[in-house]
Amino acid sequence: MMDRRVAKVERFGNLLVELFHYLALFVIGATVVWSAIHEYLQMMDKGYAALKDILLLFIYLELGAMIGIYFKTRRLPVQFLIFIAITALSRHLVIDVQQVSETFHLYLLLAISVAIVLLAGALLILALSARRYGRPEDEVAAGSDADMAASPEGNNR
Repeated sequence: MMDRRVAKVERFGNLLVELFHYLALFVIGATVVWSAIHEYLQMMDKGYAALKDILLLFIYLELGAMIGIYFKTRRLPVQFLIFIAITALSRHLVIDVQQVSETFHLYLLLAISVAIVLLAGALLILALSARRYGRPEDEVAAGSDADMAASPEGNNR
């Protein structure tokens, strides 16, 4: 009797967590779309788009793609976060390159460049390790294909 109540409470708690999770993702997705539209309208008012504006739109695009992938797969690929970081650092580099008059800015540009190279190296390591050892997404997909083939309904595809 007590176990049933605990199980009901746990199911209800899990449902609340999942609802909050989806609500938060929708809010984040809507905020990304709203921000991208706002920036685009500002570019249209200016009459031109600078490189920093285009890079900002790419950041919004990557954020939207990351949210979409998370909705479909329930996994957050680290590569997308690294792509976003590289794009954001590149945008910062483009903006700061115009203020290179001080020594501090030279060191800042050097630090940003090194960070971009390190992040690109991390992407290379992730790609090589995924090729060699596989990714968790591949195991999940292979497992679901094997389950489908083993089930009587799976043979009717």
